[in-house]
Amino acid sequence: MPAVWPALAYGAWSATCDTLHAHTQVLGKLAVELAPPAPQLQHAALRLTPRGWETAGLPAPDGSGAITAALDLRRDEAVIEHSDGREARIPLTPNRPVADVTRDVLAAVERVAGAVEINPTPQEVTWTVPLDEDREHATWDTGQVANYFEAATQAALALADFRAPFRGRSTPVNAWWGTFDLAVNLFSGQPADPPSDDFIMRNGADAQQVAVGWWPGDARHDGAAFFAFAYPTPDGFGGAELEPAAARWEPDLGEYVLEWDQIRELPERRALALEFMRSAFRHACGVCEWDPALAATAEGIPPPIS
Repeated sequence: MPAVWPALAYGAWSATCDTLHAHTQVLGKLAVELAPPAPQLQHAALRLTPRGWETAGLPAPDGSGAITAALDLRRDEAVIEHSDGREARIPLTPNRPVADVTRDVLAAVERVAGAVEINPTPQEVTWTVPLDEDREHATWDTGQVANYFEAATQAALALADFRAPFRGRSTPVNAWWGTFDLAVNLFSGQPADPPSDDFIMRNGADAQQVAVGWWPGDARHDGAAFFAFAYPTPDGFGGAELEPAAARWEPDLGEYVLEWDQIRELPERRALALEFMRSAFRHACGVCEWDPALAATAEGIPPPIS
C-alpha cells in the first residue's frame, strides 16, 4: 500500500505532543549520563526506529552489560532492556504524568542495571518544572501519537535517503529530545567558533555544518515542516529561491522550510522532500564555500555503491 503522510498541526495535538516531548527528554538525560561523550553531542542523540524513540546501547550503571531505553510508540510503553534479556515496561496510558513515568523509568533502570541519577531540568522547552515533578504534562492520546509516529517515520526515511551518498563526515538521522526534531548534519571538515559558551552551543557548534531535518511544529510554527540551515551562517544565506517552488526562507526561524501540508498529499511527495534537501544543501555549500567535490557527493557524484 502507498505510504500515508498524515496531517500534523501542533495546535491539534499540543498537549500530547508536549507530554511525548517531555518523555523523550528522560531518555536523552539517560544517554547524557551513561554514554561516552562524543563530538557535537552525538552521544546524547536518540534514534527513531520502527518501535519509536530510543537510545543506542548504553553502559549499564553497575557494569553488568548494556541497556537500551525506549519509548515504544506502538504499544504506548516506556521500555528498559538489558543485554542479558531482562526488561521492564512502564505504561504511558491511561494519561500518566511525566513525573510518574520519569520516576518509574529510573526505578526500572535501577532494577535491571543499577542506579543512575539524571539532571531532571527540562531543556530547550518553554516549561521549567523538573521532569520528576512535572504533573502538568499528562495527556496521551494514542491516536495522535500514532499519527505523529507515522509522519515522523516517513520524514526519517526521506532524511536517510538524502544523507546516504554523502562522503564526508555526517550524523545518522538523529532524534533530538531538546528541539524535538529529526535531523542529519553534514560537515565540511572545517572548524567553527561556537556562538556562545552555552554547553550545547559550545559542544554542538564547533564545526562547519549544514543541518537538514523535520519537526512536527510548535507554538512558533503550527505545521510540521522540513527545514535546513547552515552554521556558521554567512551573509547572503537567507532569501534564496530554492526548489521546489513551495520552499521559502523563514527569517524568524533562521531556516529554509518546506511545509509538510504543501506536499504530503502529492504523489511525488518523497521526491519533493528530497529536492528541497538537496537544493538547500547545494545553496548552503555555495554560500559557505565548501569544497565543491565534497558537496557534489550529496547528489551522488561520484555514484554511491551500486
